[in-house]
Amino acid sequence: MEIVGSRRKSSLSSAGDAFPTLPLYRSAPVLEVRLEDFELYAIHRLRVLKGISDGLSRGKKPNEMENLIKDLWKVNMMHSEAAEVINKDIISHFVLRLVYCREEELRRWFLSMETTLFRYRFQLETPEAQRALLAEFDLPYKAINNAEYETVKDKLNQVVRSTGQSLSSADTVYYKVPFEQVPELVATRRVYILKGYAYVAMNQVNSLLVTQYRSNLSKALVLTNRKWTSMIREQEKDRLTPIVEALSVSYLGPDYSQSKEYGEISLKDIDQVAKKSFPLCMRHLFGKLKEDHHLKHGGRMQLGLFLKGVGLNLDDALAFWKAEFSRKVGAERFDKEYAYGIRHNYGKEGKRTDYTPYSCQKIITSTPGVGDHHGCPYRHFSEDNLRAALSTMGVGNRAVEDVMDKVRNRHYQLACTLTFEAIHGASCDEGINHPNQYYNDSKKVLESRNNSKGT
Repeated sequence: MEIVGSRRKSSLSSAGDAFPTLPLYRSAPVLEVRLEDFELYAIHRLRVLKGISDGLSRGKKPNEMENLIKDLWKVNMMHSEAAEVINKDIISHFVLRLVYCREEELRRWFLSMETTLFRYRFQLETPEAQRALLAEFDLPYKAINNAEYETVKDKLNQVVRSTGQSLSSADTVYYKVPFEQVPELVATRRVYILKGYAYVAMNQVNSLLVTQYRSNLSKALVLTNRKWTSMIREQEKDRLTPIVEALSVSYLGPDYSQSKEYGEISLKDIDQVAKKSFPLCMRHLFGKLKEDHHLKHGGRMQLGLFLKGVGLNLDDALAFWKAEFSRKVGAERFDKEYAYGIRHNYGKEGKRTDYTPYSCQKIITSTPGVGDHHGCPYRHFSEDNLRAALSTMGVGNRAVEDVMDKVRNRHYQLACTLTFEAIHGASCDEGINHPNQYYNDSKKVLESRNNSKGT
């Protein structure tokens, strides 16, 4: 396998450390990849990127993000063989380029997460490796000479002191670049600007590279999309296309199809449990079912599989749905038109597939129509309806504003996480990624609270 760019010794390059040598991903490697690895490597990298997204959404500080990214990489991307780590790194990046090149929203998310990953990885490189990377980018910047440094030295030192940056020998090496190319440094007033140029210290050069890396990757995603739509998608329609199109909405957590951590749920308890431990999407469907005595297909699937996952057995599921639907369509019509679908979800009809409860990602990307009640309330509700629903759940005014802020920024799963934390008075550091996870975590909190009261 040919890796583009020179081999650099990284401060974290051994297999037991956090990162291998940082590649620039300029062109895809020419090698054969097993189909299983093609998908598996992408899933592992996707876990890293989604962890970064969650950390940023939660407002983690730079040092917290650095530790988070190190941990995410170590858990998901490491191998005992250093060479395999490098292969996995490069392969997974290019696979996800295919996955996320296909739509503007997907490209924007992937670009942001990969740029963040690159920034932190670069910061963890040795100074020698950083300089080698700068040379590989072949940027049109040169370090200022001693004479120019002496003329602006006082101003540069003033900037260093005002921002609390640490001084080192590297701080006497400065690059002069157009100020618009280092927006992060300008925004945080960490550079001295003179006549349209920013003086960037060697230890700040990551901002230069990050800007260039982001620009290169953005252009590459557009080109990849053209190749995908014009050639690759059709050529690989039976092999790679299904994998690529599924990965962007794939759920990467536990399988809740058989998860009955708290035993089977009883029909006599279901109303009370729904109020205490169902996430908003399922509470809404449950409430509409009780109110209208009917749900369209999307709602039946979303709520039905969720109930299956929390422990409602097939006999009780049939009894539950029949009791509600019979009040509107009658028992005979229910048996003819709806009972089959419920048995099908439990793997007792048709192909006898044991269907899995829907993840947050699947629910968020659904498109409910008129008269539908499935989907994610944080995405699909109006602001007034969402505020009312949160208030009904017992979310306080201040927490509601925090939730709405996340919704406006399209962090729907984090909005659900904040709702959970506000209702239960407990943190959920891993975030909510699945309605059945919400249910299980809720039961844990309530059970722990009840046990504490009993002792």
